[in-house]
Amino acid sequence: MGDGLADRPGLAARRHVLTVGASPHGVRAALIQVNGVLCADGVGRDDRGTCETVLAEVLNNIVEHAYGGKDDRNIGVVLSRDRRGLVVEVTDAGAPMPGGCLPDPKAAPLDVARDDLPEGGFGWSVIRDLTAGLEYRRVNGINRLRFRVPFGA
Repeated sequence: MGDGLADRPGLAARRHVLTVGASPHGVRAALIQVNGVLCADGVGRDDRGTCETVLAEVLNNIVEHAYGGKDDRNIGVVLSRDRRGLVVEVTDAGAPMPGGCLPDPKAAPLDVARDDLPEGGFGWSVIRDLTAGLEYRRVNGINRLRFRVPFGA
């Protein structure tokens, strides 16, 4: 489900484009591939882990919500590295974000009884906490999410 990303030169030298199958298996395969590239590019374990966490949240949200579990779709991921971290753009042709914008930045309340905790809502808090420059837009039926995962934070 990728494009041979691990066989290409380091991220500092160029952009990398992945086509991710919109399924749990496709997401996992993409995460393994990205981790390999980041490792080969000299990115430390903690920064690779942060990238994996953010990408897992973003890609799984697309699989579950934008595509509604339809696994015959694809997600585009473009990676590039600059001195501040990993720059990521993710595209999909699924349903738009509710209201056409990023979810509310407020974290779900945690000071409630366990049974009263919401089922979801934590992923976007994690994404916001671990990224910089988070932007969403929808153009001609395509969702575009762009962000940077800072290194050494």
